Amino acid sequence: MTRKTWMRALLAGLGALVLLAAAALGLGVLLAERKMQRTVNVQVPTVALRDDAASVERGKYLFSSRGCVDCHGSAGTGRTFVDEGGLVIAGPNITTGPGGVVSAYQPVDWVRAIRHGVNPQGRPLMIMPSEDYNRFTDGDLASLVAYVRQLPPASGQGAVVKLPLPVKALYGYGAIKDAAARIDHSLPPQQPVPEGVTPAHGAYVANMCIGCHGVGLAGGKIPGGPPDWPPASKLTPGEGSVMGRYPDAEAMIAMFRSGQRPDGTAVKVMPFESLKEMSETDLRALYLYLKALPGKG
Repeated sequence: MTRKTWMRALLAGLGALVLLAAAALGLGVLLAERKMQRTVNVQVPTVALRDDAASVERGKYLFSSRGCVDCHGSAGTGRTFVDEGGLVIAGPNITTGPGGVVSAYQPVDWVRAIRHGVNPQGRPLMIMPSEDYNRFTDGDLASLVAYVRQLPPASGQGAVVKLPLPVKALYGYGAIKDAAARIDHSLPPQQPVPEGVTPAHGAYVANMCIGCHGVGLAGGKIPGGPPDWPPASKLTPGEGSVMGRYPDAEAMIAMFRSGQRPDGTAVKVMPFESLKEMSETDLRALYLYLKALPGKG
C-alpha cells in the first residue's frame, strides 16, 4: 500500500468514525427526549397535610437543612444552582405567585413530587432529588409541605434544565438517570424513630446523603453533575474513606459549619448553605451512624 493510499484509507476510516459518533449522539438525544416525556406510573398513598404551627416550624427546619433552599432559594422563588460548560439547572418557583409550579397541587401531587420525583402529569422531574426525600416519614413530609404552602406568593420562573448534547445523550442511553429512575417506588414510607443522638436517628438523617454518595454511601461520580465536579467521598469505613479525617463528632460538625476539612482545605460541591443549618442532634446522630457502618474495603 502506498503512502497516499494509506492516508486515504485512514481519512476514510476517521470520517466513518465521525459519522458513527454523530449518529450515536443524535440517537442518544432522541432517546433522551422520549425518556423525559415518559409516563412514570406510581402508586401514591395520600398523606394528610397539616397547617399547625409545630408542623410549619419543623418544615422550616427541613427546608433550610435538607437542600430545598439550595435549589429553590430561601423564599422558594427558584434559583439557578448550576451554570457551567453549557449545563444550566435552575429550581422552580414553588410559591403560589406568578410563575409558580405548585398552585394547582393536590395533596397527592406533593407526595408524588417529593417522594417519587414525578410531576402531577406523571412525567419525571429532572432536577428533583427525590432519592434523598423518598424515605421521609409521613410526618416530616407533611411538615415540609406545610411550610412550603405558607410561603408568601412571589414571582419566579419554572424549572430550567439545559443539558449539553453529550450529557443529554448519556441520559438517553441510561448512563445518567433522573430521580424517578433511581428510586424503589415500592418501598413503604419509613416509620418514625425517636429523635436523638442515636445511630437509628442517624440512619434516618443519612437518607439525605443518598443522592450524591449513593445508596450504600460508598461515594463515586455524582449522577448528573458537571464533568469537573469531584466524585462524592466514600463515607463507609475502609480504604479510601474520608471518615478517618474526623476522629470525633466535633470535627465533622466543624466541617459542616465551615465547609472546610480539618486541614483547612475547602470541600467542593457539598451544599453547605443547607448543611450548616443542621441541628447538633442530627449531626451527632449522623456521625454515630457513619462510624457504625460496616467496612466495605
